[in-house]
Amino acid sequence: MPRERYPSDLTDAQWAILAPLIPPAKPGGRRREVAMREVVNGLLSILRTGAGWRYLPHDFPPHETVYTYYNAWRADGTWEALHTTLRERRRRRGGGREPTPRAGIVDSQSVKTTNRGGVCGDDAGKQVKGCKRHLVVDTLGLALAVVVHSAALQDRDGAKLVFAALGRGGFARLQLIWADGGYAGKLVAWLRDPWRWTLAIVKRSDAARGLQVLPRRWVVERTFAWLARYRRLSKGDEYLTESAEAMLHVAMIHLMLVRLARQ
Repeated sequence: MPRERYPSDLTDAQWAILAPLIPPAKPGGRRREVAMREVVNGLLSILRTGAGWRYLPHDFPPHETVYTYYNAWRADGTWEALHTTLRERRRRRGGGREPTPRAGIVDSQSVKTTNRGGVCGDDAGKQVKGCKRHLVVDTLGLALAVVVHSAALQDRDGAKLVFAALGRGGFARLQLIWADGGYAGKLVAWLRDPWRWTLAIVKRSDAARGLQVLPRRWVVERTFAWLARYRRLSKGDEYLTESAEAMLHVAMIHLMLVRLARQ
């Protein structure tokens, strides 16, 4: 029986974009007895509402099934591959840009963790005990590299992890990365040697008071605001950092599907 639609469900237009990219069933195994669209809808329900896996509504496939697909696609890199494909498609349709950017923006976000355990540390500057999400985004705000690590790791050290992930992403056209003052220092010279990227520091004016919109840096802050719509990401609720990174990829996949379907 057809069920009533949830707000987090994919529309027909969004599923038409994603369906051809879903990996086929492995040869020699059991035939799939569950609809892949409902598996993705179940995961989006968890992500948007922040509910635990066992609280997944019963009109979705069993939560064990949804989690099995989510975990398997995390382990084999499917979520990251889907994210890359949709990001390149969104860039082409968002003003006719090249699939890979020439410039990016880096920033981090510290979030409290739950009692699930896993990576946890104290961010003394922001008074947060938990994990830190490090993102590099393009000028559209689309994620290029995502790394989750302990909040105790300073931005300069955590940036080396996300830049290493960025270097493995095959962004041959990338030349310039904007950052705030927390990334100044030896990191600027460190970037020039292996990848020949230029790190441009955008500083806040000491004379300005109140809210100040800084050039380029507001783009990555807007991306964090987009991710804040997903309650599962309001705290660090994943035990593994790889799982936390996969959840960020799924959220960005949903955001890009919404925008692509509108076009």
